[in-house]
Amino acid sequence: MTESGRQDRAITGWRFRLHEIIYEADTPSGKWFDIFLIWAIVFSVVAVMLESVVGFRVRWSTELRVIEWVFTFLFTVEYILRILCVHRPIRYVLSFYGIVDFLAIIPTYLSVFFPQTRFFLIIRILRLLRIFRVLKLARYLEESATLARALRASRFKIFVFLYTVITLVVLVGSLMHVVEGAENGFTSIPRSVYWAIVTMTTVGYGDISPATPLGQLLASIVMIMGYAIIAVPTGIVTAELAQPKLRGVSTQACPSCSREGHEIDAMYCRFCGARL
Repeated sequence: MTESGRQDRAITGWRFRLHEIIYEADTPSGKWFDIFLIWAIVFSVVAVMLESVVGFRVRWSTELRVIEWVFTFLFTVEYILRILCVHRPIRYVLSFYGIVDFLAIIPTYLSVFFPQTRFFLIIRILRLLRIFRVLKLARYLEESATLARALRASRFKIFVFLYTVITLVVLVGSLMHVVEGAENGFTSIPRSVYWAIVTMTTVGYGDISPATPLGQLLASIVMIMGYAIIAVPTGIVTAELAQPKLRGVSTQACPSCSREGHEIDAMYCRFCGARL
């Protein structure tokens, strides 16, 4: 039996039905499941935000903690079901959504021993990225795939660009440390490099500033250089975006690896080869 045949037989019965509900947005049950999930994510994020407000935490501390544990229990069950209904669970667990789903529940359990970790639950908002699939916004999925392709194609150019920028800020920071010295706040090369990064990115916190004429001249050069440097990564990615676009993508998820972004008429997953 072929590999695709074994994969087709692996996802059958209740697992196949569960996969349709959890991973697909093309069926009524799948759509309602995802809509419920989105609202649960929204309410859980709001609860976490309210708990960080002193007034709400003092008055509604118990209620907010109960809400947090209820949502965590629901998301834990959902996470387990997602693992059970795919042919290759490890691919889901190590995927972007799998990692986000795991990080969305683990802080609550860790908060038993480390209370402050519960505020990391705000990462649940990343799960709202599924809204593009739920609402059948395939146009946005296609555009996101185009952007991801452009970033992948530009990664080596961006790496060279970042290496150049890092080299420049280290050189400028070291030079500024020599020119200004500790008496003007440039107490060390790392602190001076921090100033160079803040200045070159045109952020300008103002916590450190040169006082000597030579230092101010150097700062002016770095500021002007910063405006020129900002345009470079934009041009790199834009050039890749100008390349011919990929064909339209659907909202279907692979039953084997749970990956999305397949072409509309695709019969097999372009990532693992399983039948869609």
